[in-house]
Amino acid sequence: MPHVKQINHIAVVVDDIDKALSFWRDALGMELRELRDAPAEKSKVAFLPLHGSEVELVQPTSDDSGIAKYLAKRGPGMHHICLEVDDIEGMMSQLKSKGARLINEEPRTAADGKKYAFIHPESASGVLVELYQI
Repeated sequence: MPHVKQINHIAVVVDDIDKALSFWRDALGMELRELRDAPAEKSKVAFLPLHGSEVELVQPTSDDSGIAKYLAKRGPGMHHICLEVDDIEGMMSQLKSKGARLINEEPRTAADGKKYAFIHPESASGVLVELYQI
């Protein structure tokens, strides 16, 4: 039976990544591990690790991206929580059998080889949830 291993990251949507870093990195003192363009998601992402997890700041780089639409509709703030699982296909099957609504019917593969999929917020008490399998 598939299970959740840990919180992998929490993603925060921002309209200005440099301004956001002045809080997360400079004021809080969190380390900036990497600042990377994510062309497939039409965004720029800052990775700030924290004891086996991380905060990801996500800024849209195109007005037609999903992140840009989210930002326009809801403003900056928490976007999703990502849960690391040991078997993403098994977890997705389990969620479907329990009536959960999935955004992705099949896992996608990121540039770094991680498999991921999103669960619709209506199935998770209003929270967008991402599943990751490393």
